[in-house]
Amino acid sequence: MEQQWPSSGLTKLGFGVLACNSALAVYTSWGDPGSVVFVLLADAALALLFLCLRQLERAGGARDKKVIKAAVWALTTLLIALFASNVAPLMPPAVGVVVWAMAVATATAGFWAFFLNNQ
Repeated sequence: MEQQWPSSGLTKLGFGVLACNSALAVYTSWGDPGSVVFVLLADAALALLFLCLRQLERAGGARDKKVIKAAVWALTTLLIALFASNVAPLMPPAVGVVVWAMAVATATAGFWAFFLNNQ
């Protein structure tokens, strides 16, 4: 029988704040479909990321952990790319290149930490 992990009040509060903030962001950017998609996609990725991290805590076998780690890395890389794609165009071209370089470095370091580091 699988052990049930209760959700803490802080987790519920965090998701409530995220939902309210997202609803406000969608409301204020209703005329811009790109911004609405960005908000909804980022929220979905964050929710899935938290679910995956919870499953990673519960995972028993090494195979299960590798699959969940792959999902966590993919979701974090998606979030990194989403935010870099929104921030980089607002910056001067040289700073935009630095933003993308930092995004690639962060995703690469996450891949190394999850899959190539054998500790």
